[in-house]
Amino acid sequence: MTVAPAAASTALADRTQKIALAALIAGAIGIAFSPIFVRLSEVGPTATAFWRVAIAVPALWVWMSMRPPGSSPGRARKPQGLRDAVRLCTAGLFFAGDLVAWHWSIAFTSVANSTLLANFAPIFVTLACWLLFKETFSRTFVLGLALAILGAVVLMGQSVNLGMNHLFGDGLGMLTAVFYAGYILSVGRLRAEFSTATIMTWSSLTTAVAVLPAVLVSGESLIPGSAYGWGILLGLALFSHVGGQSLIAYALAHLPPAFSSVSLLVQPAAAAVIAWVLLGEPLGPWQAAGASVMLAGILFARRGSR
Repeated sequence: MTVAPAAASTALADRTQKIALAALIAGAIGIAFSPIFVRLSEVGPTATAFWRVAIAVPALWVWMSMRPPGSSPGRARKPQGLRDAVRLCTAGLFFAGDLVAWHWSIAFTSVANSTLLANFAPIFVTLACWLLFKETFSRTFVLGLALAILGAVVLMGQSVNLGMNHLFGDGLGMLTAVFYAGYILSVGRLRAEFSTATIMTWSSLTTAVAVLPAVLVSGESLIPGSAYGWGILLGLALFSHVGGQSLIAYALAHLPPAFSSVSLLVQPAAAAVIAWVLLGEPLGPWQAAGASVMLAGILFARRGSR
């Protein structure tokens, strides 16, 4: 018995979405290691952010160049003209803003405050999709979004200390979320036309160029003092950025940006577990409860996105 074309197409789409969701979660876990690399780095946080993308660019360029002319799938094409270059570079500028705002916020507020506020990106992605692209969302999705954000608050709540005395740093943390929302939306739309390798190469190169002046202004040392320091930066660039961020970019071609941004909230939960295993940082009952609520929110958001 032959399978109807419509049924076969639906089955293929479901399978593609499952693969994309797995890639998204794997990418989130990959970038969850980045705070560990930053913690172990021998250079400052802004310099570490620069090397994260600068070291990644050659590997991404090789990946992009491995595809011979004419072998790209239908959805992927090569950049042509100034308009394509500007669009690809815009994603990199959003990511540069995300990195610089987050690292500078740490200087004016606590790491917990900065991390929590930076994870409010799904709110801005959802609002942008609603206001700019006229997308509508089910009540189930909105409930999932609210639960996921609540889970993030509970997960990091014991370390958060919001107040007027570090309002500037908290504002930068919120700005981080806005920039990352812009990055997610940009990559999601670019993936309709360009390959993951093309987007990652162009955006990473742009990010490196944009972040370098911030490093020079910060006065941080740019060069690690040992081979160990270079090894940490290499791990951050190849594992978290080339690996984790590329998996996220791949997934954004097949999943709605709003749902993807909610799913990326698995990152702080994964980071807490990784810090517990590798750094011996305690994982208390409130953190476990927050992670559970967050995962429930992601499941609701998934159900509400179908």
